[in-house]
Amino acid sequence: MSDNAPPSFTEQNDGRSGYPPGILPPAAPLWPGFLTGQQDAPVRVLLVDDDEFMRRVIAQELLSDLRIQLEGQAGSLRDGRRLIATHAFDVLMVDLRLGDGNGFDLIREARKLNSAAEVIVITALEDEAHVLQAFELGATGYLLKDAWLQSFAQAVLQVVNGGAAITPRLARRLLARLSHRPAGAPPSVEAPQREATLTARECEVLRFVARGHVTEEIGTKLGISGQTVNAHIKNIYKKLHVHSRAQAVSYAAYSGLI
Repeated sequence: MSDNAPPSFTEQNDGRSGYPPGILPPAAPLWPGFLTGQQDAPVRVLLVDDDEFMRRVIAQELLSDLRIQLEGQAGSLRDGRRLIATHAFDVLMVDLRLGDGNGFDLIREARKLNSAAEVIVITALEDEAHVLQAFELGATGYLLKDAWLQSFAQAVLQVVNGGAAITPRLARRLLARLSHRPAGAPPSVEAPQREATLTARECEVLRFVARGHVTEEIGTKLGISGQTVNAHIKNIYKKLHVHSRAQAVSYAAYSGLI
């Protein structure tokens, strides 16, 4: 070894650390144990995109994170259908425009096969109609392919821990449209007609959900238990007639509830 080379851990560990010389200590956990996505129980992901280059870029990022396990990839609607039918998965990442069909069809089928799974759309389509349709079908993430300030791996971990993932540029544009809407004006995209009155606490919880906070974080910020947070979220689902946090946030934002 060169005289200028840094000493290895083994050379530094002379036994005073509590471990025998030359023995590495257990690796530190990647993040808190209460969150979904651990080395011994990674999040299982299926990736469906007919853009081979983009699929390779996303796959490389997912494979580099020990909290995520890429179970399978497909480049068509047909192969995507085979994937969701033959693989267990926690998250489906899917493009909306596939060479042989529509990504929305795959989302519908995935939700029927595995209602507990999360869906993240990866697409070049950023108009509001596509965004809202994806959320109405149960997607909890919407990522634009040409965005720089986003992480596909972090989006996966975000949605499996109760959050929603949306490309910052798209989120900002949607927020800008909301902020410029005249007071009392109807949403620019027609929302489903439903009667909904949320309590002040429920609105507070939903605002934290919209900012991407998970249950434990919301409880800490509001000084309530995670169980109470989940109870509020269930009430919100019931009042808004929705089935996911992303749907609740989408409807509440466009209807002026938050």
